[in-house]
Amino acid sequence: MPALSVEPVDLGPRRVARRVLVNAPVNELFGLVADPRRHHELDGSGTVQASVSGPARLERGDKFSMSMRMYGFPYRITSTVTAFEDGRLIEWRHPFGHRWRWEFAEVFSADAPVPQTQVTEVFDYTGSKLAKSFELIGFPQKNAKGISETLEGLQRRYA
Repeated sequence: MPALSVEPVDLGPRRVARRVLVNAPVNELFGLVADPRRHHELDGSGTVQASVSGPARLERGDKFSMSMRMYGFPYRITSTVTAFEDGRLIEWRHPFGHRWRWEFAEVFSADAPVPQTQVTEVFDYTGSKLAKSFELIGFPQKNAKGISETLEGLQRRYA
């Protein structure tokens, strides 16, 4: 299996982004992320739990709720889908204003034996009510690690 390769992406202040190339078609990967019931399969941070309520396939404006666990404490969070372009991007906002964004781009290569997709995951806390607090407790670094682990897991899943 080739080495995993997660690339940092500079999107400016208060945005943590990583990108990876995955050996899978864009519609399959997008479908995985657009189904909130499957987010626990993707999560590299260990915070997302399997208990989800909401639609089976997200669209702009949808709300979904899921069980989470951080620092040993369980909680439930409800997010709202704020951006959606089928097969290309999906973004949801947490109640405190930070956003999680996934972008997908099909990659064409005559050398690739299977379809490939460039996947970018972004933790954007530019509009968060807790931005300063996030920085004080190290959330940007923690989320960078979690995003990298998520994307590496996605690469392994389709290797």
